[in-house]
Amino acid sequence: MNANFKNMFRALTVRNYRLFFAGQGISLIGTWIQRTTMGWFVYRLTESPFLLGLISFLSMIPSIFISPFAGTWADRWNRHKIIIGTQIAFFIQSSLLALFVVTGVIDSSRIWVLMLLSVAQGMIEGVDAPIRQSFVIDLVKVRSMVPNAIAMNSAMFNGARLIGPALGGFLIQVFGEGLCFSINAVSYIAVILMLFMMRIQYEPMVQDKESTLKKILEGWRYAWHQFPIRVLVMNLAVYTMFGMSYATILPVFVRDVLKGQSSTMGLMLSTAGIGALLGSFFLASRTTIRGIASRMLFIGAGVSATLIVFSFSKSIYINMPLMVIIGFGMMMQMASTNTLIQSVVDDKMRGRVLSIYTMAFTAVTPFGSLLVGSLSSTWGVQPALAICALVCLIWSLSGLSILGKFTRSVLRMLVRSKNQEIYRPKQVLISPKPGLINESI
Repeated sequence: MNANFKNMFRALTVRNYRLFFAGQGISLIGTWIQRTTMGWFVYRLTESPFLLGLISFLSMIPSIFISPFAGTWADRWNRHKIIIGTQIAFFIQSSLLALFVVTGVIDSSRIWVLMLLSVAQGMIEGVDAPIRQSFVIDLVKVRSMVPNAIAMNSAMFNGARLIGPALGGFLIQVFGEGLCFSINAVSYIAVILMLFMMRIQYEPMVQDKESTLKKILEGWRYAWHQFPIRVLVMNLAVYTMFGMSYATILPVFVRDVLKGQSSTMGLMLSTAGIGALLGSFFLASRTTIRGIASRMLFIGAGVSATLIVFSFSKSIYINMPLMVIIGFGMMMQMASTNTLIQSVVDDKMRGRVLSIYTMAFTAVTPFGSLLVGSLSSTWGVQPALAICALVCLIWSLSGLSILGKFTRSVLRMLVRSKNQEIYRPKQVLISPKPGLINESI
């Protein structure tokens, strides 16, 4: 069997990770069904691109306030127990959403009920996301296996993204939105059961008397003073706010530009999932992070240019193939950022730094949703998408000027953390002057 193929699935050799992969995989299919349904449901009720963006904004804005605290909890408390709690909370929230949609409580005159449930979802996500990111190291235990586990997480996420939207688009047309929301609620049972089946042991927690606020500030100072982490978080924030905003406004684009139905939107999201899944398998097959930064830059520029072409096309036959490229490129940005951060971060700062990573994604996304919704209401959906893509393109090209400095800084952090084998250069020499590295590749 090809060595790269074996390496692709090596995280699945760990029992706890296999359980997580199975349960979370089922749950994510439900999540993607709900995501597909939510956008269509809101636009059907309100006919407003702005309200479509507002609902997305409300579902993520709580992360700004909650994620920093969750990051300190991840460094202090039992992450396994916290994740069980957040998944149960997701189950309750999604069950209420399904009940209110099926019974007709949520309609065009009571959209505020959906807004409240969206805020509740955002509050749970604010706790869950940074702790779930930190939980990866607990599942595989071996630090050098973390990049593969992250890539497998991306494959799981994008495999669900391939199935969920297409299934959701079909179910909306045949059975309506209520069933779709109900399926998502039930899907949480799978991951909750798998979490209870895991056997994870933690070292005895040392009682830390420092205040939570002080720990948060310590994490922010650490992230800011580490050049690679600072750049990676900024890169993620830009692509999240401007690049990923296409997904929020896609219901408007499909209905008003392509003249399609909910099934069309589902197929487009699933097509993006194909590209993202291919990217996930590519990352999973890698045993080194060498070259990942330059790939991020060039792929980022390519996907931004593709999104500009997509925004001005009115043909579904052109846009479907473009969605494969968009899905591939956006996934590479997100997963590569996560991989690099988790590879270089100090273990005692992991939770707090990953809470900042989470904020760069979940807390910036709502502003992107609000922005693209407002731009679409003012100038139309096509110019709005093109403007956002142009920002990403300019950002990617500007990154070429710091690529060398970034790579050297990553190597320094890997050597300090004794994790340089994850880079696998032919020779890494620590120079006589502290903090300097001579890399021979």
